[in-house]
Amino acid sequence: MQLLQKLVSFTICASLVILLLLPFVVSSQEHLKTTGNLTSNKNIIHKSSPKLLFEITLHGFLLWASMGFLMPVGVIAIRMSQREACGRRLKILFYVHSISQMLSVLLSTAGAVMSIKNFNNSFDNHHQRIGVGLYGIVWLQALVGFLRPRRGSKGRGLWFFVHWITGTAVSLLGIVNIYTGLQAYHQKTSRRIHIWTILFTTEVSFIIFFYLFQDKWDYIHKQGVILEPLRPTHQVISPGEKQKGSTTESC
Repeated sequence: MQLLQKLVSFTICASLVILLLLPFVVSSQEHLKTTGNLTSNKNIIHKSSPKLLFEITLHGFLLWASMGFLMPVGVIAIRMSQREACGRRLKILFYVHSISQMLSVLLSTAGAVMSIKNFNNSFDNHHQRIGVGLYGIVWLQALVGFLRPRRGSKGRGLWFFVHWITGTAVSLLGIVNIYTGLQAYHQKTSRRIHIWTILFTTEVSFIIFFYLFQDKWDYIHKQGVILEPLRPTHQVISPGEKQKGSTTESC
């Protein structure tokens, strides 16, 4: 019964999200109809370069904010929470993870709706093909996270494995698709992407370093602490000391 209630709530939330995002990604169908007979992407850019360039840039920014920023922030937050036993810090990290993942789903959905309604989706490049699978895994990840069982329940282990697998797939595919998106942007606009590639590679390198650093922080911190050797608690008392002790007790 509880599982059914979660499914119904998730379906209602997903429907509301889609309905709320549709007004913000208004379609340029009239523009596509007027340029639908053109066979060259360069002609499309030439006829309405400002509007189409803005839509492509906005699409790229939404997907970078979703997959290149919010998703890694959520992953690092839940990674840091593993070092916390309980308390306020653990709750804060969990809420950071949840909120960042929900915002990531919202932004990726907005980017997907914009791509479907405004762009020519011929699926003739790696960016569009990876994007279709990525959007499906993103919503599967959200559904799995929403159906999180209580700790200690029977299905908790299986849920954790599925949640970890889907989260890892979303993170890796999201990073790969940002690189393929930069290449697609270069092919459509003939603009340079070297600076953006370098900046994103720097960001990914920092995220990977910080993610791996979490396991070594406690170990590095302990290197500066000198551990004192354990002293024996049981001492051997000689017969002479026993006699001295008995004489002092009698006094």
